[in-house]
Amino acid sequence: MRLRRLLFAMFATCAVLLGAVPARAAVDAWLDHDRIAAGDTVRLILQRDGSGGDDPDLSPLKADFDILGTGSTSSVQIVNGSMSSTRRVTVTLSPTHAGQLTLPPLAWGGEHTPPLQLTVGGAGAAPTQGSTPGGASAGAVFIESTLSPARPYVQAATRLTVRLYAAEPLYQASLSLPAATDVLVQRIGDDQQNRIERGGRSYQVVTRTYLLFPQKSGTLQLAGPVLDAQVADSRGPLAGAPPGFGNLFGRNPFAGMVATRPMRLHGDPISLEVRPRPAAATGTDWLPARSLTLSETWAPGSGPVHVGDPITRHVTLRAEGLTAAQLPDPGARMTPPDGVKAYPDQAQQDTAVQGDQVVGTRRQAIAFIADHAGTVTLPAVHVPWWDTAADAPRDATLPARTLTVLPAAAGAPAPPPPARRAATPTPAAQAAPPHASTPPVPAPAGNTDRWRVSAFALAALWLATLALWAWRARRRPRAGNAPTPPPIEHRPAAAEARQAFRRACAANDAAAARRHLLAWHGAVRGDAAASGGLAALMRETDDAALHAHLRELDRACFGGGPWQGAALAKALDRLPAPPAMSAAQTGLPSLYP
Repeated sequence: MRLRRLLFAMFATCAVLLGAVPARAAVDAWLDHDRIAAGDTVRLILQRDGSGGDDPDLSPLKADFDILGTGSTSSVQIVNGSMSSTRRVTVTLSPTHAGQLTLPPLAWGGEHTPPLQLTVGGAGAAPTQGSTPGGASAGAVFIESTLSPARPYVQAATRLTVRLYAAEPLYQASLSLPAATDVLVQRIGDDQQNRIERGGRSYQVVTRTYLLFPQKSGTLQLAGPVLDAQVADSRGPLAGAPPGFGNLFGRNPFAGMVATRPMRLHGDPISLEVRPRPAAATGTDWLPARSLTLSETWAPGSGPVHVGDPITRHVTLRAEGLTAAQLPDPGARMTPPDGVKAYPDQAQQDTAVQGDQVVGTRRQAIAFIADHAGTVTLPAVHVPWWDTAADAPRDATLPARTLTVLPAAAGAPAPPPPARRAATPTPAAQAAPPHASTPPVPAPAGNTDRWRVSAFALAALWLATLALWAWRARRRPRAGNAPTPPPIEHRPAAAEARQAFRRACAANDAAAARRHLLAWHGAVRGDAAASGGLAALMRETDDAALHAHLRELDRACFGGGPWQGAALAKALDRLPAPPAMSAAQTGLPSLYP
């Protein structure tokens, strides 16, 4: 009896002690599928007893998988008064390549999951009928990529065409090309869509085009294009719906909605065999292009060139297969001769897409100003480039141009001074024409009375005319009430341009001062006079100091550098009077209104 009681006490003590020791947490892992098609995703489920502890370490999976998302749930069960908890983590994985893949053990709470095996079908497999259980059908979605040319020159454009084939609907799809360190990537054009038949299956095909610019020679490896999308999931009810919810009230409230799962498809890597710059290429700049043209225009295109007058050369460099940033500065290749200064303007660059090619354009304006008269020759311009279509060197050339520079245009001649009168002029001398060369002949004495009668008659007629003009003037409204045209200098357009010109001079803004001065001159003289530039204004005056100020303004506009506008504003308070003005321009009323 005593022995039984002793054994019972020992067993009870052991049970209490064992219950006080916490149970060791168990970690388990499994895949929802052990075989999937390329581009499909798989779910890895990790489960651990107990609700505490850190998250599992998923970093070992990144060697062969992209982690698209994770989710975590916890559950608590109470059975016969005993409580237990479980935590489950679901990881959505996308394989980065096909083949037999091994999921390594993962650490979680001091324990490790068992290794798992996964078979991924090849992306290039021919489409087959049927579908992988629970996922996209094998070969239903795949990517093809082609290069043209496959062996480009360094820094030359090569066209990459990516085609996405889909035999089933894709939702929220996006196609991208990962960036590379040694290759510049530029997408061109819009996506093209069509439908084809292949292997007895209909595919929707999306075609996208890129231009690749390799930055170094040799063998370059690029990651292939990547498709991210959602595909229909045939594994069960809509994600997130609790099990059995559809039958709880006799119908499924989610009926008609498509359950989807993520999909990530990696295209095959892209390999480039990049050729170096050939030894036959000349010039300091390396310009591999399908075509390259060099053209020019001159402003003014014809007419004489005077000392101090700018003549502008507009050069356009256009290349097919290069961007505008790759084109050289044509102004740097123009060395002006002695006695001529060059003032290049800021270049205009433009990169456009024409068809399946990129076209770069660079426009440059260079102003030339000669400082002495004579004959000058602007040298030819050469731009060596490499024809990638013919695989041969080429040279784009602008011919030399010879200019005859005339002396600076002098100011317009001043009107001749009035002729001096004699101290005691005779009536015959007053009536004689100014250029008469015959001596005056005295009037016969018999005609004196007749001349007097004519003089009195003319005087009476003149007085009558004055009286009639005064009578009409009284009947007209007063001058203060009648609108009178403003003087030329005070018309609104001219006044505004004059004020803007003076403000630009005060701000020492040469470009604005020249623009407003020409607008002022055009408002006063007319657009035809303003089109002649500052040279037309200089021809209206012989003021040497004003000529110097205007040439200094032109120099500042075309050559740059500091400019002070106070001297020009002071010298040009009003525009100089034109060489000759008609009676209509004086603004005086007509003698006979």
